[in-house]
Parts: sequence; structure tokens; C-alpha cells
Amino acid sequence: MKKVIITGATGFLGKRIAKELISRGDEVTIFTRSVENAKQKISNAYDYVEWNPKLNNWSHKLEDKDALVHLAGENVMAKRWNPKHKKNILSSRIDGTRTLVNAIERLKNKPEVFITASAVGYYGNLEKPVNENSEPGKDFLAAVVNAWEKEAGKVESYGVRRVSIRTGIVLDANEGALVPMINQFKFFVGGPIGNGKQWFPWVHIEDVVGIFLFAIDNQNVCGELNASSPNPMRMNEFCKTLGSVIHKPSLFKVPTLIIKIVFGEAAEVLLTGAQVIPEKTIKAGYKFKFETAEEALKNLLHK
Repeated sequence: MKKVIITGATGFLGKRIAKELISRGDEVTIFTRSVENAKQKISNAYDYVEWNPKLNNWSHKLEDKDALVHLAGENVMAKRWNPKHKKNILSSRIDGTRTLVNAIERLKNKPEVFITASAVGYYGNLEKPVNENSEPGKDFLAAVVNAWEKEAGKVESYGVRRVSIRTGIVLDANEGALVPMINQFKFFVGGPIGNGKQWFPWVHIEDVVGIFLFAIDNQNVCGELNASSPNPMRMNEFCKTLGSVIHKPSLFKVPTLIIKIVFGEAAEVLLTGAQVIPEKTIKAGYKFKFETAEEALKNLLHK
């Protein structure tokens, strides 16, 4: 049995990780801004702790834990980007991570591993294949992710293993990016965003959760891991596959201009992507459950 703390556990990914850990018998402590909300979304956790990075009334709860999984951070696409939102995107990741790392430094019995969420946005927009050893991109999100990972990496100087999991575009039938795409196809207006030539580094929700658990359980895993399918696709190809699986045509492209009008600078997140390969993840021994988009989509949509 592992003793695990999770921040951001009420989010899309956090809920799935927490429930999987609880179901296998681990002792899960939820760090949350709202204990009542967390209890409603995640039942049967071992403990619920009110967590505010600006206060230090929770650090003793970190003692004698096996793993700390840090997922909390401002939703990148929650609103149109402006200087304030961009500042929040960065500070919510850096400040929360720094606070946890500083708290770990003061512990008598430190966790064996500190696992943080990260993102394939680290790579920016590249045509050539990239893996965990590739250089960061040059755009805003790449700079955020790079700074985020460096902040988390400071925990290594205290003898704690660190894993930063660079998550791709997570496919789930109930939440996330796939839901609006499915709805478009149902009304026969489905199709790629922009010109459709951008890379789409997708990953099944079960594989993302699996990689987080893999990182918790394997002491030889450290540093950066890509949580994205071994077979990334271009947006055009992914939409054709989605249309085939749900028996609807992929006919309509969402014009680049419309995306830029709606999302402003944040449109780049939707209109660009990298050909991300999970080379280190595979070499570490993780076996993907869903390696092709067709089998992933059939699993999610034909249950």
C-alpha cells in the first residue's frame, strides 16, 4: 500500500488518478481548496486537507508519505489570454510547486517521489519528431512548462526522486478535448481545426493514469516522461479516424480566423502541435494500452 498525496485531485485528470489509487487500496490524501467539493467528487479518500499554497498549516501532512502528486494549476484555456491570465497560468504552476518543494526540504521523513503534471506544450510547434531529450520550444507555453519543470527539479537536491509527466491531448468520452469534437460530428459539422496539418499528440485517459501510477511504483523512473501515444497523428488524419469510428463524415474545417477571433493568442494551442514520441516512457518499461487512435476511440465510444 502506498501513501499518496494529490493536489488538483478534483480536476479532470486528478479525479481519475485518485480513484484508481483508492480502488487498488492505496491511502490517498487530497490537498484541496474546498474539502466539501473534494468529498463530493472523490469518496473514500483517507484524508482531505484544505490546501492554500500561501499558508503553511498543511506541511506536516507531508510527513511519512510515499508520493506527492502535484496536478494543481490554472486552466490554460479557461479564458481568452490577456496579461493577467498569462501571469496566472505561470504563477499558479511556479508558486504552488515552489511552496511544495520548500515544504519537502523541511520534512524529517520526505516522500520517495515528487510527481508533477507537465505538458507536451514544452516542445512548441515542430515538424520533426521530438522526445523527452528534445529542447524546449520558443513560445509562451513552452516557456511556462520549462520553468515549471525546473522548479520541480529542485526537489532532487533533497534526495527526492522527481518525475515530470508531459501530457498530450487526453481523450476521454466524458470530459476534455474529445467531447466538443464528438458533438460537432453528431451534427454533421465535424472536421479539423484550422488547416488540419498540425500534429495532434493524443493519448487515451487510461494511459495517462497508467503512466502516473507507473511513475509512483517504479523507483528507477525519474526526470521527464511523455504521456502521449507512440503514434501521433495530424489533425486531419485524427478527425477522419474519429468520423470513421462514429460513422460520421469529416467534412468541415473550423477556419483559422474564427479560432483566432475566439481565443486570441491562445489559439496557437489549438492550431499548432508537435510530433511527440514517448521514447523514454517506453524504454522505462511502460506498455501503452492504446497505441492507435482507432482502438482508443473505439474503446471510449463503443462501450
